[in-house]
Amino acid sequence: LPQLSPHLPPRLTKQPWQLLHRSGRDGCSLRTLYQRGGRPGSPALLLVRDTELQAFGAFSTSSIRYSEGFYGTGETFLFSFSPELKVFKWTGRNNFFLKGDMDLLMIGAGSGRFGLWLDGDLQRGGSLPCETFDNETLSARDPFRVRSLELWGLP
Repeated sequence: LPQLSPHLPPRLTKQPWQLLHRSGRDGCSLRTLYQRGGRPGSPALLLVRDTELQAFGAFSTSSIRYSEGFYGTGETFLFSFSPELKVFKWTGRNNFFLKGDMDLLMIGAGSGRFGLWLDGDLQRGGSLPCETFDNETLSARDPFRVRSLELWGLP
């Protein structure tokens, strides 16, 4: 969080972030992630570590939740810590920030590709460059296997 702090909206940098979901503690299902995802309208920080020990994730000013369509704001971004922090901000090309159904969580999209996606049991995911963030691939493999996942939010 200290490394990401300069990239967060200023109103959120001094907030007391709280761990809402940890895969090792709370299980591996999108349904559980949505239930523990924080109060509506609260920001969310999703951290993923894959089996190659790459660390990456996403920030959203909206809680991670089930949705019929895409939601979120231009403050949403993707990031990677391999080897140093890289942040991929909104390009303005589309508004495909987040979409969550029971089988797939999608963050960023365009031309049939997702900046980051996770499957329904939070065991597999993928990352490809997408129009929303013009990001690099976040993981060394696509698809990748999830080793651990954390969701942070505000109390």
